[in-house]
Amino acid sequence: MNNKGIGAVFCLISAVLASTRYLAAAIYMSNVTSWSKKMFQDGLDYVGSPLKTAACITLVAGICFLGYGIFQDFKKKDK
Repeated sequence: MNNKGIGAVFCLISAVLASTRYLAAAIYMSNVTSWSKKMFQDGLDYVGSPLKTAACITLVAGICFLGYGIFQDFKKKDK
């Protein structure tokens, strides 16, 4: 698999991790009768920040791999 493919997979993993954070907070808040922004923020705080951190790290890694793959394509094109 080339660098662009690996970068795309990392970006996909980042999107899954980011959505998992919100899904976990929604599941945690599932038995609440009325929702508010403050209550959902409390649910996100309960889930914690490891998913957010992992999503950011994988997004940066994905962008780096994509950029390096595109750089290699330009480098091959110049030769």
